[in-house]
Amino acid sequence: MDDNRRPDEIRRAADSEAAHPADRAADTTQTFGHDSDLSFIPFGADLSTAELDAIEALPSRVAILIVRSGPTAGARYLLDTDVTTVGRHPEADIFFDDVTVSRRHAEITRDDAGFEIVDQRSLNGTYVNGERVDRARLDNGSEVRIGKFRLNFFVSPADLAQAADG
Repeated sequence: MDDNRRPDEIRRAADSEAAHPADRAADTTQTFGHDSDLSFIPFGADLSTAELDAIEALPSRVAILIVRSGPTAGARYLLDTDVTTVGRHPEADIFFDDVTVSRRHAEITRDDAGFEIVDQRSLNGTYVNGERVDRARLDNGSEVRIGKFRLNFFVSPADLAQAADG
């Protein structure tokens, strides 16, 4: 590379080089631009009857993620294993086919204390209640953001009752 180029020439050259698919890295996760909405505005209690029924029917030690906004808004994902993978990889337990999601974006783990989300060094990060996290405990009603997907996390009402009693 010619070190005598002006900064704007270097930037243009780098932009044109990145435009060639053969020059790009294998992972094509796109980052959010400056105009992306990363603000945290919690959803109200505007769950549908079907969503409320799904939450009410959860057995103990099981939780649910409900997609509130994004390409798959309304989708529900049952968290009934000790480890649930989230990402753009087709073999992920929760598959989000969107370039703002890393192939192996996050894992949701379950233990005796409840559920936790662990970011897997994703490009765009994992957010819980508006805060970027590497690892965070999920509470009933927590909002999770993965790429452009906003989800709400709900635990079994049986577990809520147990926590209140215990």
